[in-house]
Amino acid sequence: MIGNVSGRPVSALISVLPSAMEVLIYPSAQAAADQAADRIAEALRRNPRLVLGLATGSTMEPVYARLVSLHHHTGLDFSGCRTFNLDEYVGLPANHPNSYRYYMDHHLFRQINIEAARTHLPDGMAPDLAEECVRYEALITQYGGIDLQLLGIGQNGHLGFNEPLSPLDSRTHVQLLSATTRAQNAPHFLPPAQTPAYALTMGMGSILAARRCLLLATGAEKAPVIAEALEGSRTNRIPASALQLHPHCTVILDQLAASRLRQPEIVVPPARIAAQTGVAAGVSPAVEGGILPPG
Repeated sequence: MIGNVSGRPVSALISVLPSAMEVLIYPSAQAAADQAADRIAEALRRNPRLVLGLATGSTMEPVYARLVSLHHHTGLDFSGCRTFNLDEYVGLPANHPNSYRYYMDHHLFRQINIEAARTHLPDGMAPDLAEECVRYEALITQYGGIDLQLLGIGQNGHLGFNEPLSPLDSRTHVQLLSATTRAQNAPHFLPPAQTPAYALTMGMGSILAARRCLLLATGAEKAPVIAEALEGSRTNRIPASALQLHPHCTVILDQLAASRLRQPEIVVPPARIAAQTGVAAGVSPAVEGGILPPG
């Protein structure tokens, strides 16, 4: 038995919210990241030519570490898939240690069997940024759109670099970064004053056009914005709240990130837990009509 919420030991919890979201709650950040990676791996096995949208940041590092491990130990094959990242800083070359191209090469691409030509990020060094945004959006369309989009969430509710008040129908564009976002990113830059003020980002419309979305959030610092995004009103003040409109969105949380939710306590049936994890959980079965993880 793993974890404990409201006195009930569970391997994973599921929250049923007013929207169609599937919300899975795991006892630790590592368990949540592993589940996100396993969802991606399952999608890739089902469709070797998957078009995969990717995200960056510290939350994603254990996801990519597990995908690398699955590649090396189980033969997970990335050779046929194609990837599109959400965003890139304006003004950072690909070899800059804080560019997202550098991040992706370091944490994933150079450790798996995918050709560099099949991995796409916006070009923050493009001479014409508006033209680059059009090119990137057209490239996504050329390859049939994104099948599965991995997402993180900023403390102000941003997805990608879509800051509060971003239009919900926007496509790839140049985004002025908020003071909150720049402050969060500043520790990665020395001196902090060199933190970029602009980024290229897929728009909210680009994100919502993905066939499936997978949002991962961990840690207590994400709890307030997760509660607003999942249980609050749909508003561009919290861009992530737009995911309530998506017909196929899964949200994976650890218990800390879920701690402000009002409805975190519908338990995955023990038989399902045992089938997925090999761990028998001493809990009463939930209503079978609830939304459950795929078996």
